[in-house]
Amino acid sequence: MPDPLVAEDGFECATCGHEWMSDLDEIREVRDSNGNLLANGDDVVIIKDLKLDGKSGGIKVGTKVRGIRLVPGDHPIQGKVDGRTVLIIEDKVKKA
Repeated sequence: MPDPLVAEDGFECATCGHEWMSDLDEIREVRDSNGNLLANGDDVVIIKDLKLDGKSGGIKVGTKVRGIRLVPGDHPIQGKVDGRTVLIIEDKVKKA
């Protein structure tokens, strides 16, 4: 999935359609649903089914995302699932 779309008035997530304003140029501290600190290269497990635009099925609970990358913005976790790049909110994952 592509990176967030940049609009005049902020950003829009191409995965879920969520819109946000962001002046963030630096990566903030990101913690998983259990409060564990995440870092670039960590592996995480999806804890809630995620629906994806344009593809039936989405991402199922228990799917492991290897080698995440932390990015600035409202969806701070970027990873590949089935060859598709997705942005994920930190409360939908736990550290593997």
